[in-house]
Amino acid sequence: MASIEKLELIRRLLDEAESYLAKGDPAQSSEKLYKAAEECIKSLAERFNLEEARTAKERGRWTVTLLEKAVGKLALKLSRDVGIGWDVANYLHVWGFHELKLDKEDIEWRRPMIKKLIELTESEFQRG
Repeated sequence: MASIEKLELIRRLLDEAESYLAKGDPAQSSEKLYKAAEECIKSLAERFNLEEARTAKERGRWTVTLLEKAVGKLALKLSRDVGIGWDVANYLHVWGFHELKLDKEDIEWRRPMIKKLIELTESEFQRG
């Protein structure tokens, strides 16, 4: 998938997350925010040709372990905001989506950290 398509997917996931939150569905909002963050990590890992991206391509899929290793490298290379966004996304994935323990307010104050990861991803791709 070309970088422009990935960025469009990430933005669409963010829009869906906000729509679900407005409708009072924190579980689906949590999952869409997680998926947006996951796509950010995959996109950045591919952009920087990380070993994890090559391994995922060879295997035909990403694993949590590959994502986690990529996050560490990207956080050191780009900004700790990569790690913060990923950690928040994982929290939302587990406690907001799987465990259904978070409400709208819990999502709202975490959402800006995911947005920061998205903005960082967009800026990396705009650099060309």
